[in-house]
Amino acid sequence: MVNMPVKEGEKYTVEIIDIGESGEGIGKIDGFTVFVEGGIPDDKVVIEAIKVKKNYAMGRIVEIKERSPHRVNPVCPVEKDCGGCQIQNINYAKQLEIKKNRVESSIERIGKLEGILIHDTLGMDIPFNYRNKAQFPVGKEKGQSLIGFYKKGTHHIVDLDSCKIQHSINDRIVKLFKNFIEKNKVSIYDKKTGKGILRHILTRVSYASGDLMVVIITNGKKLPFRDEIVRVLTKEIPEIKSIIQNINSKKTNVILGHECKTLYGQGKIVDYIGDLKFEISPLSFFQVNSFQTKILYDKALEYAGLSGNETVFDIYCGIGSISLFLAQKAKKVYGIEVIDAAIRDAENNARLNNMDNTEFFVGKAEELVPKLYKKGLKADVVVVDPPRKGCEKVVLETIAMMNPERIVYVSCKPSTLARDLKILDELGYRTVEIQPVDMFPHTTHVETVALIEKK
Repeated sequence: MVNMPVKEGEKYTVEIIDIGESGEGIGKIDGFTVFVEGGIPDDKVVIEAIKVKKNYAMGRIVEIKERSPHRVNPVCPVEKDCGGCQIQNINYAKQLEIKKNRVESSIERIGKLEGILIHDTLGMDIPFNYRNKAQFPVGKEKGQSLIGFYKKGTHHIVDLDSCKIQHSINDRIVKLFKNFIEKNKVSIYDKKTGKGILRHILTRVSYASGDLMVVIITNGKKLPFRDEIVRVLTKEIPEIKSIIQNINSKKTNVILGHECKTLYGQGKIVDYIGDLKFEISPLSFFQVNSFQTKILYDKALEYAGLSGNETVFDIYCGIGSISLFLAQKAKKVYGIEVIDAAIRDAENNARLNNMDNTEFFVGKAEELVPKLYKKGLKADVVVVDPPRKGCEKVVLETIAMMNPERIVYVSCKPSTLARDLKILDELGYRTVEIQPVDMFPHTTHVETVALIEKK
């Protein structure tokens, strides 16, 4: 049996050298990796080993012997419990550095690529109150109604009055719903029994106009307090332009159901990215940080290097937000997306912005891209913005067969980005530079844009 350097229940002094994907500090004991909840780089801490596995251990801080110069007091009183932020206890400049390091580490370790210029992370001047969408689970504990966010790694609700990364109008929404639930004895959904009515409160707000949408997610079509809640919401919060009931009767962790009923207003609000206008419905995908999205898309447009004569493929196009940015300077943009509702939104957004040089296709990228290529459609420039799992290999192979001058890769996960850049490198494409963008301050997430050119 291997002699483990760490034993459960024992105490050790550890220097924190890095941050994990979930925000936990990472240290080493005789080369053995230890994850320490609440530890941050350059902390020197005494930990108790609470779990020991074959390749790593988990430790609990007993004492901070040397406090990291990057450690700050979180502005949120429930930061330790709430799962919304993971690194609010690290000063913002260090957060940006950590995110750049994550990208560098993935490119080196997974991509095995060298000579790529990785820029400093583009951050926010004021990294608070940036989210334009909030999803509040509603629950009950010991007879007390709760509205907040889930505790880290659980489905227990951390009750809150204010969130420092959401739009501040949500504080008023939460307070109003708490009072309304108590006063009217509103039935709350119980995920164990599948009974009860109110499941979630979802909000969307336009930072450009201040318009607000409130979505009430219910277990079934019954909404006994409908007229009263509409009256109270519109009276107390005049910014509300739309109130929707979303029906989700399934015993699931998925928040939204497919059916929506408009209780007040038009059922959508308008938001902007730069000069482009987008209609947002309850089920629309829209980037949650409007400020940083503009920076991200501007960089993607810069890397695309369009002169006005190019045909562009935007693969995994969503509601067409990047497509429309590209269409401002391209001859033609083809958008590809698997979700039918998103394609309908994309087509609507193109009409809304009077753009007639876009065309959208619905289907799986791994099936549709090869099919379009076989039909003779080719691209001078390709943009991909895949989900966290990255691109299917056949998509990358078909892109390479199209022989575009440039590929722009927008990524929300450095590890899958690095894997795909390695594949593209083997297919004859060289990654020139990568720009990390901080879309989610105080979390470990980092968005990136990569410029890839033909070798």
